[in-house]
Amino acid sequence: MISEQANSQKWLSVIGIGEDGISGLSPLARSLLENADLIIGGDRHLAMLPQSDRQERLVWKSPIARSIEEITRRRDRLVSVLASGDPMCYGIGVTLIRHISPNEMIIIPAQSAFSLACSKLGWSLMEVELLSLCGRDPALLNAFLYPNARLLILSATKQTPIAVAKLLVAKGYGQSEMIVLERLGGEKERIIKGFANTWNRDNIADLNTIAVTCLADLDTVSLSRLPGLPDNVYHHDGQLTKKEIRAITLAALAPLPGQLLWDIGAGSGSISIEWMRSDRRCRAIAIEQNQQRIKYISDNAAALGVPNLKIVQGVAPNILKGLPQPNTIFIGGGLTSDRLWQTCWDILPLKGRLVANSVTLEGEQKLLELQQNLGGELTRISVSRAEPLGKFQAWKAIAPVTQWVGIK
Repeated sequence: MISEQANSQKWLSVIGIGEDGISGLSPLARSLLENADLIIGGDRHLAMLPQSDRQERLVWKSPIARSIEEITRRRDRLVSVLASGDPMCYGIGVTLIRHISPNEMIIIPAQSAFSLACSKLGWSLMEVELLSLCGRDPALLNAFLYPNARLLILSATKQTPIAVAKLLVAKGYGQSEMIVLERLGGEKERIIKGFANTWNRDNIADLNTIAVTCLADLDTVSLSRLPGLPDNVYHHDGQLTKKEIRAITLAALAPLPGQLLWDIGAGSGSISIEWMRSDRRCRAIAIEQNQQRIKYISDNAAALGVPNLKIVQGVAPNILKGLPQPNTIFIGGGLTSDRLWQTCWDILPLKGRLVANSVTLEGEQKLLELQQNLGGELTRISVSRAEPLGKFQAWKAIAPVTQWVGIK
């Protein structure tokens, strides 16, 4: 329980509120609202308050940064922010924490839409894929599609279920069951059931959560989240790290949640895409100079569920200036330029990782020099695939790759 002394040091309260309104708030939450000089929320939240209250009220502005500036200017007053459900679950609390110290805040969550949905559906929250499409690209959904997956999706508007249904059909999951749960926890709560391939409901409230049980069509190829996706899932012009080499390279890159990768000479974007697919918190910047390949990277990233992959067009190392510091760098070409590898090595933090692949003798020589000067591991990767040769099959070798892994 928060003590009165602790409360006195906190000027901002972030209060989760459900569809049951003020009646569902705890005594502490009600007290904070009653004593606030300023209350900020959406139109729907502010309408839940008694009209007799005399506090100043503000509706969220667009862009939201304007409202955050307004909040931070009121540090000398008591401010309350009303949020839907749990403010720290895809909510405004996450945004506010980036600008205001948690030591200045009291956060009081209500039940999240995810918890309410699981209680209605009888689903275990720990076994469900959770995502929000509020202000986010629907292509994010592509990373979560696999047979029997259970998804809970926060909708942006009443049109989101239709967009989700179309995406499911396009990806070969048209038989998936969809359940839309409206206004959970309130008097107007409603549950609508159907299937993606026949979904046509548009009389839906903007406040809704979508539950999906994924069922793949018979001819649908489901993609693993492990590295080494089939080569044919990528659009490319030949500049593609083959799946076997890609799997070994991602293992060498060793992604961890929240880390940032620079993928220099990204080609089709396969390395940075599979880095981001390893965990939703992984971030990557794909650096490529060819305009057509930039288009391939963008299309591949959306199709494989990582539309937030940042793409930078330009020539390294000049284009690297000003980019956020990476934890890991992958170089797939340009190693013979001392400026490139030296720039990359210099910018890495201590314990940062540099992985470089080469298929040329000149690049291999440079990797040998790096290993002699900086240590690390030097590996030669040879892969052969069985392919038709007349009436028979024979081994066809993929170009051998020399790989260096260095830790700063």
